Amino acid sequence: MSDWKLEDFAVPEVPDKDRFHDFALPDPLMRAIAELGYEYCTPIQSKALPFALSDYDVTGQAQTGTGKTAAFLIAALTRFWEEPLQDAPRPGCPRALILAPTRELALQIEGDAKSLSKYMPERTVCVVGGMDFQKQIDKLNKKPVDLLVATPGRLIDFLDRNIVSLKSVEVLVIDEADRMLDMGFIPDVRRIVFQTPHKRQRQTLFFSATFNDDVMRLAQSWTIDAEHIVIEPEHVATDTVEQKFWMIGRDEKDQALRSLCLHEDTERAIIFANRRDQTHRLMKYLRDHNVPCEALAGDIPQRKRLATLNRFKDGDLKYLVATDVAGRGIHVDGVSHVINYELPEDPEDYVHRIGRTGRAGASGVSISFVSEDDAFNLPPIEQYLGIKVDCSMPDIELSAKE
Repeated sequence: MSDWKLEDFAVPEVPDKDRFHDFALPDPLMRAIAELGYEYCTPIQSKALPFALSDYDVTGQAQTGTGKTAAFLIAALTRFWEEPLQDAPRPGCPRALILAPTRELALQIEGDAKSLSKYMPERTVCVVGGMDFQKQIDKLNKKPVDLLVATPGRLIDFLDRNIVSLKSVEVLVIDEADRMLDMGFIPDVRRIVFQTPHKRQRQTLFFSATFNDDVMRLAQSWTIDAEHIVIEPEHVATDTVEQKFWMIGRDEKDQALRSLCLHEDTERAIIFANRRDQTHRLMKYLRDHNVPCEALAGDIPQRKRLATLNRFKDGDLKYLVATDVAGRGIHVDGVSHVINYELPEDPEDYVHRIGRTGRAGASGVSISFVSEDDAFNLPPIEQYLGIKVDCSMPDIELSAKE
């Protein structure tokens, strides 16, 4: 297929929609975009790409799952294609640095970068904690890296050992800055940013789901006259997600969960619990009652977590039991149900949970169990949603065959 031409990728013009064709992207990049099935830009892509491709700094407010990853990767890859280096760089000296707060997000960005650069010479390496240190060193030393995706702690390990140098960084991407702040990573990020070229000598793309005063101060200190883009999140009570709140006694929740998993309408589901020990207990309970499932929590080895997530993405695993932290890294189309075994303590986590279903235009169902143990978490969720929710009795039979 070396004779691929842009004409082979026909996307009709549609009013009020931008096509990737409209940005004069390199043909090898367009070929990868075509294979990924991308046709029209998401709102964050439409607004960010004109500035990012023109070498402006960008601060973007956008939720996870809105397409911002592709936006900053397309900008960086286009820049490198149009401005190839005259001399081969030393290993460990990336042209782009992408900082992410979690392993799951960093690995997802790495996968997207490799898919988009499939027909380009640019090389991506990901360094994160919880995975084999020596293997990451070997990848860095093997040959030059163009895009380095990293979590702050592991990157500092490599910087302290002089395995990585950031003196040649042309593009700095800071993703999910608000979560960096919440997780206490900002001192590490400051150390890292200080080792890149001055902000006048690099392009900075800064993304965050929220922009409070602290996040805005960070954005202003690390960018120059940035174009600020705000993509308002879709209302959480979207047409694609049907939200249900079931009144269930604490002693009935396990049985209700089992019945729901065995119900024929439940094609693929993520079950959320608030604590790691609860996820393991629920996994054992469901397995004991003929419901195949896996747990996704922070205390599970990274290799197993990745294998589990891949099985779920491929459709080989029907049910995942997850904590909120683990659930943030799940971006899978085709999830029919989100089941909140427990109401989250933070209403924003509720929004992130139900956002795992109803993706890519498909319909989804969110079912939240409300018991005497966690009913006090419901009013903050109602306030955050801006609506009064109706609690009802379960609309399926709570007895299931053993």
